[in-house]
Amino acid sequence: MRCVIARFPFDLTKSGVLETMKGVKPEQITAESVIIGRRTYPAKQVGQVITRQDRRDFSTGEVLRAMAQLGFTCRDLPPAAKPARTALSPLQRASAMLGTPVAV
Repeated sequence: MRCVIARFPFDLTKSGVLETMKGVKPEQITAESVIIGRRTYPAKQVGQVITRQDRRDFSTGEVLRAMAQLGFTCRDLPPAAKPARTALSPLQRASAMLGTPVAV
């Protein structure tokens, strides 16, 4: 299947991607990921391996779109990696920055 990643056309097949990723050790998942075979790879790592381009040259969206069209399972950012957003008042934020009082 023809996919465009970083403005370059690639003829990718599911078996070709499986073969290319065989033997590649997955990096730690900190963002979107793709399940290839029994392993979960970061989308940027998959894009770098299959296109041989620098990770800054393409977006995760381009890789996820191509992998989804080929039939691979793509996942969003894992829940544990998402930053927790707590609404602190300016007073609470300043208190947290100062720390707790020390007994003398």
